[in-house]
Amino acid sequence: MPGFMKCINQIARCAEQYRAQRLAVLGLTGCQYSCILNVCRQPGISQEGLAKQICVHKSSVARQLAQLEENGFVRRETDEKDRRVTAVYPTARAREAYPVIRRVLGEWSRYVTGGLSEEDKARLIPLLESMCRRAEAYWETGTEALPEEGI
Repeated sequence: MPGFMKCINQIARCAEQYRAQRLAVLGLTGCQYSCILNVCRQPGISQEGLAKQICVHKSSVARQLAQLEENGFVRRETDEKDRRVTAVYPTARAREAYPVIRRVLGEWSRYVTGGLSEEDKARLIPLLESMCRRAEAYWETGTEALPEEGI
């Protein structure tokens, strides 16, 4: 299926452009919206836990959170029992942005699936979720999870 990943990647790139355009009014860039969504859903999540959830390297999450903190979206607290752990909490600004972000993501989802029947959507979602779980398993275990044949 040679065109499959091309399609997935193209959808992801177009979605990124859409989010960038629509979320610019909030002052959000890149994966910052994802950080806000997860922090609002799980106040006190650790930076490391957040990195795992959104499948991004810890250093990238730390940089994004530093910008979000500087812009008043989150606050970070070092755990008193384990100074290596940093908990992240949403501010009022993040909680105000949360429904806007959800709306923008919903708009894109409805747009991109607009040509599909309800039956097609009902079949597609579980398939994509299964693929997502496999991709996340790769992220968690690293390259040894995939055979190198055919590369």
